[in-house]
Amino acid sequence: MMKRKTNSLPQLLSKTDLKQLIRNQTDVSLSFAKQVSQSASKDSNLVFSPPLIHVVLGLITAGSKGPTQSQVLSLLNSKSTDDLNSLTSQLVSLVFADGGPTGGPTLSFANGVWVDQSLSLKPSFEKVVDIVYKAALNHVDFQTKANEVNRWAKKETNGLIKEVLASGSVNNLTRLIFANALYFKGAWTEKFNAPKTKDQEFHLLNGSSVQVPFMTSKKDQFISEFNSFKVLRLPYNQGEDKRRFSMYLYLPNAKDGLSALMRKMSSKSGFLDRHLPCERVEVGEFLIPKFKFSFSFEASKVLKGIGLVLPFSPGGAGLTEMVESTTIGRELYVSSIFHKAFIEVNEEGTKAAAASVGFMTYECYEEPEEIDFVADHPLLFVIREDNTGAVLFIGQVLNPLVG
Repeated sequence: MMKRKTNSLPQLLSKTDLKQLIRNQTDVSLSFAKQVSQSASKDSNLVFSPPLIHVVLGLITAGSKGPTQSQVLSLLNSKSTDDLNSLTSQLVSLVFADGGPTGGPTLSFANGVWVDQSLSLKPSFEKVVDIVYKAALNHVDFQTKANEVNRWAKKETNGLIKEVLASGSVNNLTRLIFANALYFKGAWTEKFNAPKTKDQEFHLLNGSSVQVPFMTSKKDQFISEFNSFKVLRLPYNQGEDKRRFSMYLYLPNAKDGLSALMRKMSSKSGFLDRHLPCERVEVGEFLIPKFKFSFSFEASKVLKGIGLVLPFSPGGAGLTEMVESTTIGRELYVSSIFHKAFIEVNEEGTKAAAASVGFMTYECYEEPEEIDFVADHPLLFVIREDNTGAVLFIGQVLNPLVG
């Protein structure tokens, strides 16, 4: 049985500090998205939830010291574990709370820690796990309950993520597992008219095209044009919820311009904040593809590829602050971090989920009287909470027909 204590939260950040920490996190997330895209197959759609990976890395930071802790903090563009803990605590309470009962998006966020029954966490680390990360702590025998994490992930994502742990990833050397899950279901403020869905050409990166179902509307939309791309904002129902969630579609002008757009987005700090549409404009031709797919990857491979190596180094991981040293004969290290996510976008809205193991003002631009937005080639999407700027999901659509 999982147990959760009730404790006070860490000290709250000021709005200014929270804004800056979230902006730092978003910059890291966009850079990570570029790396994930480059490591995936050339024709792969992708979706992942940056906060989930940040949470796992935050736990690693809290459980380490010395060069390892410094390396993770540097990757996350964070000055201290206190900053990370405060950011995580406020994201959990402000952004990831369920909005369904008040008419907003349905949200479910959960953290879990599984510890081998032969070990005990250090009191200081257990306090962080409990108070900051609100993680359910469970002592298990990994030899008999290896599938418990997958069952937990399936439950927390309403069945969308059925297996986050790869087969064989838990063995007789496994001692500690961190896992988290995020489920999001939002209805568009203005739903697309289902009978108007029609098949049209979607141009692939290899020069060919496929016929895919597109959604359309004649209503004014939030769109901005920039030098080499356009941005569309599709808001979700807010109800009485004070938060504002939106999906943003970043569409390069060139049919093969997604890679260049991702490089631009990941190389400039605060890119998202400076490229957000804030006024409705009249639309000319307006087409958005329907899509539904899942994506999984070993996040630890990507992290090692961008220089985070110490937590994954046997004998030198520096994870000395997690468990009592008297209960284990060898030092802990991170063997792998797995991540899996799912997204579905249709006429009604968006359903998305992800699992991992291991206050903004818009800068407006004057827009033309009428703008076309024809998303008939590869694009990038972001699901974001607009008051805080927190990004929940990032992904790319290369082929809407690929599940």
